[in-house]
Amino acid sequence: MQLSRIVNFHKVMGDKTRIQIVSMLKKGPLHGQAIAGKLGLKAPTISHHMAKLKEVDVVRQVRDKNTVYYHLNEKTLMALALAVTKIGENEMNQDFHATEDQKAAVIKNFFTDKHKLKTFPAQRKKKLIVLEYMLRGLKEGESYSEKEINEHIQQYFADYATIRREWIICHFMNRNEAVYQLNPREMWLT
Repeated sequence: MQLSRIVNFHKVMGDKTRIQIVSMLKKGPLHGQAIAGKLGLKAPTISHHMAKLKEVDVVRQVRDKNTVYYHLNEKTLMALALAVTKIGENEMNQDFHATEDQKAAVIKNFFTDKHKLKTFPAQRKKKLIVLEYMLRGLKEGESYSEKEINEHIQQYFADYATIRREWIICHFMNRNEAVYQLNPREMWLT
């Protein structure tokens, strides 16, 4: 799960009213007026909070004639709430920890003598080794523009968009308004 999605979820849920709404919806669907009445708030305020909850897919709405009912999406709620505890785990294969010899073999197989990536691996564990190898030269705590990241990646591989995206998906990096930073090593999926 992308780090930005986890952060956005926690920003949305960091509101007392939204937590109260989620709590009420755990008991079953409600319409906006019922929620407003129970919380002593006006309908536009409830609409604002519901829009935020729908934005992170915690709530979905179902129309029944002229009434909109809000339903809790418990599966998404649970996944996002637990996502923080999963950061740094390799969801695909939690038992895989490559030895230095295994990493060296993957690097030898996928990179030329001039450190150019021959092909991007399909197998998850090899992909993680390749992605980590391509981080060489980037420093934790430094901020990089998208252009700088693209240039760094192009030393290794022409398809910089794929590598950039994979770095974020695998928690190697985070992006905020086109500024990239390395995440702490503990967050990486290696």
